[in-house]
Parts: sequence; C-alpha cells; structure tokens
Amino acid sequence: MFFDSLHDSIGATPLVRLRLDAAEGVEVCAKLEMYNPFAMKDRVARHMLLEARRLGILKPGAPVIESSSGTMALGIALVGRSLGHPVHIVTDPRIDPLTLAKLRALGCEVHVVARMSSHGWQSARLERLERLRAELPGAYWPRQYSNPDNPGAYRALARELVADLGGVDVLVGSVGSGGSLCGTTRALRRLSPDLYVVGVDCVGSALFGQPDRPERLQSGLGNSLQPDNLDLSVLDEVHWLNDREAFAATRELAREQQIFAGNTSGSVYQVLRHLARTVEPGRRVVGIFPDRGDRYFDTVYSPAHWERHRLMELERAERPREVVYGTEVRSWAYASLREVRPARRKLLFVESNTTGTGMQALRLARELGFEPVLLTDDATRYPGLDDTGAEVVVCDTASLPALRAAVRERFRAPDLAGVTTTSDFYVPAVAELSTWLGLPGNPAEAMRTCRDKARLRETLARAGVRQPRFAVVRDAEAGVTAAAKIGLPCVVKPSDDSGSTDVLRCTGPDQVGAHVARILSRTVNGRGLPTAGTALVEEFADGPEYSVEMFGVEGHHHLVGVTAKTVTGTPYFVERQHLFPAPLPGPVAEELTRIVRAALSAAGVLFGPTHTEVRLVEDGPVIIEINPRLAGGMIPEVIRLATGTALLEQQVRAATGEPPDLAREFTRQGGIRFLMAERAGRLAAVEGADRAAEVAGVDRVTVTVRPGADVRPAEDAYGRLGYIIATAERPDEVERILDAAEREIRFVYEDHER
Repeated sequence: MFFDSLHDSIGATPLVRLRLDAAEGVEVCAKLEMYNPFAMKDRVARHMLLEARRLGILKPGAPVIESSSGTMALGIALVGRSLGHPVHIVTDPRIDPLTLAKLRALGCEVHVVARMSSHGWQSARLERLERLRAELPGAYWPRQYSNPDNPGAYRALARELVADLGGVDVLVGSVGSGGSLCGTTRALRRLSPDLYVVGVDCVGSALFGQPDRPERLQSGLGNSLQPDNLDLSVLDEVHWLNDREAFAATRELAREQQIFAGNTSGSVYQVLRHLARTVEPGRRVVGIFPDRGDRYFDTVYSPAHWERHRLMELERAERPREVVYGTEVRSWAYASLREVRPARRKLLFVESNTTGTGMQALRLARELGFEPVLLTDDATRYPGLDDTGAEVVVCDTASLPALRAAVRERFRAPDLAGVTTTSDFYVPAVAELSTWLGLPGNPAEAMRTCRDKARLRETLARAGVRQPRFAVVRDAEAGVTAAAKIGLPCVVKPSDDSGSTDVLRCTGPDQVGAHVARILSRTVNGRGLPTAGTALVEEFADGPEYSVEMFGVEGHHHLVGVTAKTVTGTPYFVERQHLFPAPLPGPVAEELTRIVRAALSAAGVLFGPTHTEVRLVEDGPVIIEINPRLAGGMIPEVIRLATGTALLEQQVRAATGEPPDLAREFTRQGGIRFLMAERAGRLAAVEGADRAAEVAGVDRVTVTVRPGADVRPAEDAYGRLGYIIATAERPDEVERILDAAEREIRFVYEDHER
C-alpha cells in the first residue's frame, strides 16, 4: 500500500487470535497497536495535530510541545515533524535510551528534567513545559492527559474492530492517560451497549484509588496524577499487577505467542489469560496491545535489571484476588468499578431558541437530575434564564475553537453527560462538540448538510430523493437565469436561515433578481453567524404542507407523527396553524414517512429528533427541508397533549445517553393557531386573551408581544404575535375551538378610536 506520508500509514493494525487455554467457545484476540510506525500513541498524535490544524489552533510551522517519556513522544515527533513543525519533548531520566535516540534522530529537541517535584516526575515535567510555553509564543501543547482528542483518536480503532469482528463482548486495555481504553469503549458501546470493559493498571499507580509509589518500574501505564481523560463511568473492572507480574507476563507473551511487546501489552496478556478461562462460553474477548518490546530490552528483558531491582522477591499471584475498591494492593488483584462509577451530571446547551422550549429545556434538565450549562455569547437575549438555575458560560459560540476552549477550561470531559441545543443555528457546533467529547450525537457533516439547504438539495439529488427542481446561485443574474429554466412562479430563499426568514414566492424575473440580491447582501444572520453566501431558486411545490416528526436512535428513525400545516398566502410562507396528528389516509401518511426516512438516510442523520417539511404535490410528496432538531412553533407541546409523548424530555434523555421513550398513543387531536397582526402599526393593547383562554377545549393562550411594540403582518415566523393551543376529539372540532378563541382576541392600535 502506497502512502504520501508516513503519518498516513497509522492505523489498520493487525488483529490476531491468541492460542490460549480458554472456556468453550471463548475467542481471545489481540489488537496489535504496536504495529503502528512507533506504537499506539501514533493514532493520538495524528488525530490531535490534524484537528488542531483543521481548527486553526496549530498554525503552519508553529512549534509543538508535549510532556512524555514514551510512545506519545514518538508519535508527536513522527506526525509533527512530517507536517513541518518544530517539536519539543519534555521528559525525565526514566526515558529509555532507544526512545531518546529516536527522538533526537527525528529532529526533536528533548528537554530532560533533573529531579522530581512535589507530585513526582509528572509534575516536574509539567512545570518545565510551562516555562517552555512562555519561551515559545504560538506553540501548541496537545495536552494528552486532558485533551478529548486523545480518546477521540480511538474511534478509528473501534471501527477497525467492528469491521474485523462484527462485535466485541469484553474489551481489555492498559490505562495511563485513559485515552485509549475510554475512547475505544465509548465508540464500541454505541453498537454493543452490553460491552464489558476491564482496565489494567500497575501497583503503585494513583489512577484507581491506590497510593502513588513513584518508584514503580512499569512504564506506559499507571500515573501519579489523575488525568481528565480517564472516565471511570465507562469501565466495569480494574486489575493491578506489580512489576514482577507485569514483566513476567510480558516475557511469557513473547515465548507463548511470539509477540515481542512492552510491559503494557504483557499486563493485558496476563488478564486475557485469566478471562479466557473465566468468562461465559461463547464470548469474544479483545485486548489492546500498545507497544513493541524494543525499548524494554534493558529492563523487562534484562536479567541484570531484574536482579538490580530484586524483582524475584516480589509476590507473584497465580490468580487475581478480588478486593473492595480502595483496598491497598501489592500484587495481582481486581475490583469492580460499577459501585464507584461517578455520575455524569453536567448537560451543555449551546445557545437556545428564544421561545418557550429553550428555557423549558434548561428547567427540564434540572428536573431530570442534571446540571444545565448554557454556553452563550449573550445571556441577555434569553428572558427567564435566571429562573432556570442554569450555569451560564459566556464565550464566542460562533467559533468552534472558542467553544472547545471554554469547555476544556471549565469542565472535565468525564463530568459531562451530553451536549444539545434547541436552536437550528447551532446543531453543527453541537455535533462537533459531542463527537469531540465522545458523547451521543450526530455526525457533524450530516448537520452541516441539513443546515445548508443548498448542500442538502445536492445530497438528496444524488440519492434520488424527490424534491422540487432547484438551482444554487451566487449572484442576482444567475438567479434570474435559474428562474427562467425552472419556471415562474418560483421560490427564492437563503440556503441557511431559519423560521421562513426571507422565503419568497416570486412571479417575475425582476422580483427574483432583487430578492436574490437582498439575500446575498446579508453576510451574517440574526445570531451573528456567517451566512452561506448562496441562495436557492426552487420550483414552487403547489400542494398542502406537512411536517414529519421523527426521532433517531443509532440510524433507526422512529415515527412520532405527521403534522398538517396551514401557511399564510403568498408571497410569504408563514405557518399559521398546525394540526397533530394530520388528518391523512393511512397510505398517504406511509408515503410521507417513507420519503422522509430516505431523505434522513441520504443526509446521514443518525440521532435525535428531526422535523422534516414535505409538500404533497399532484404526483406525490417532495422534500422541502430537513431540520435536525425538534419542531418549533410549539409543535412538541401539541404532540404531548395529543399523545402523552414529551419530546423535549426525550431529547434531553437521548443527549445524555439514556434510551428515549417513544411509545405513543393518539388519544386526542391537538392544534395550534398563531396570532398575527392584520396591519402595520404601534400596538396599544391586546384584548380578550383571558376570554379566549376560557373557551372550552383551549389549553392555553400566549401573547408574545407587549403594548408599545411596532407590528406588521408577518413575513416570517418571528413576526407572529402569540398562539392558541387547543385539543379535541376530531380535527374539525379543534379548528372550531381555535376559531372561537381567536375571535375573542383583538389587537388595538394606538391610532384606533377608543
């Protein structure tokens, strides 16, 4: 296989079946990460540095600095140098001569600290690294112990295991920074929720409730500090081995399996031999073997080293002793972690919508036992935020690097339960963050596709999903030409706005050109985010409008129901009424559902609520747009009244990894009518809302405009002035109730005779 660069060869490592005395039907395999160019940490180095370059955090030619005494240093050296960066490695005297020679040969500058500080060698190295950062402005520090890109690198390893084996029952891995085992586990558990995970540590490591003993001899696993990337909530069991046990198992791995490895792999091998005999029949067990044995030739494989450190005087247990977590151990022992797993409690919201469901979602998260955190660039835009009890973090939510920096500075990744939003504009950012943190979520590329309607149109066209004829244009002249080909009347709209903003039915070429020019003149949207710089010219799909509400669970899209929509008369498309469930014949509803599932699959949406708008034209349904979030316009509340399904609660649960409850029972007909101004003017008063609320069947009346506001007939969803929600037994009854309630409400203007 040919590669343009050595770092392109990282990954796709061998998977071999081990010859072990195993229970019936038990298969034990080793993932030989040692066959990366240097070792397993090559994956981490590549992922971290490429992500930093993608986000603009690592500038071309800028220095890279990292603290490491082993394979992480080699990975950073390999990838950093091949990408053209100076590389500085901070290490300590325990670094083996072979690794030191390799680093210097690769062109790195190696800084060796002279002595331990208050917390051992790790803290001494970090103190030197901080001084180095001050000396090298613009240097990038990957921070392997706290950077979520460390565990994120192992999504690729998990994909390789699934491709090779189809599934894994038990995963075993050594623990140092926590990245490899926790990252692989999170990715595998999305496909195998019952995966059992065993961590392997060394006696004298402080990672799992043991006293730190800096004199321990093992390297590549264990730690004197508690790394942020170690997430105990995803592990089931931990084993500890002392130096003699780990070194002896490493030698036996070479002799018995012909795998010349380091003591990390030897420790994993010891536990694999035990599990091979004790797990349930028919189980598939996989161990991750991190590094090869070259750098251990004068330690693990050296009789003189054994004699010098009197390793034969240490106890070697034949089988592990089970202990209560927190019990100090001196030889092979194991403890269950299920009773000590910390709960993930913080739920991040990236901005919010400014209507009811936004603040409601924050309150709901707290009611469900989570600590809501709102990441926002302007907290003042959210009335009622103070009443939610949410922690507020002010940061630049338009910048992914700024969002990531804000999260890293304030939170440990293992403390985070999920990331979500109730705003259209931020679903790509949420997808980026959830992927980065290893939390439930959608692929970022799918979210970008759905947010950019031009890209979505092109994606659906390639997949053969029915939609209006369209053209993507970047100037007014191209818009006029496109309208001539598509035919008039046509619809002209921005590629990436929301709430029917600037969506216009155009009847002539001058109107098309003027509206395209208006759209393209806007460089930022209402949230200050950059616009796509494109407009869509589309065939006018003349027919009734519906939205299909779905909820995705790992790519399986469950139908919540279909909503019938009534929009204002052209040239604008402002939703005036919703009925749920839509009064449709069964075959028509099934046809709508089929096309929406095809569209979601084509777009790559896998997870969570979606709100897909469809028009039913003469020859069948066509997709108008996919919104990868809950329906707006209070549709979730109408669904709750009609079926008992609280979709907002299910969104919060799904975002935190809990299975959503999507059972539904249509017991009522729900409807919502929006209040709109019949003319432009300054509002003096709103009369009759209390009488409207007393109409039988009305659930609530909400007026969202205050006296003194300038109002006009709505041109988009933001121009609506309130709503009425009602329920009944039949659709015609709901409409009758909504009519009666709306007749009670009167908008009084300042120029009215009183």
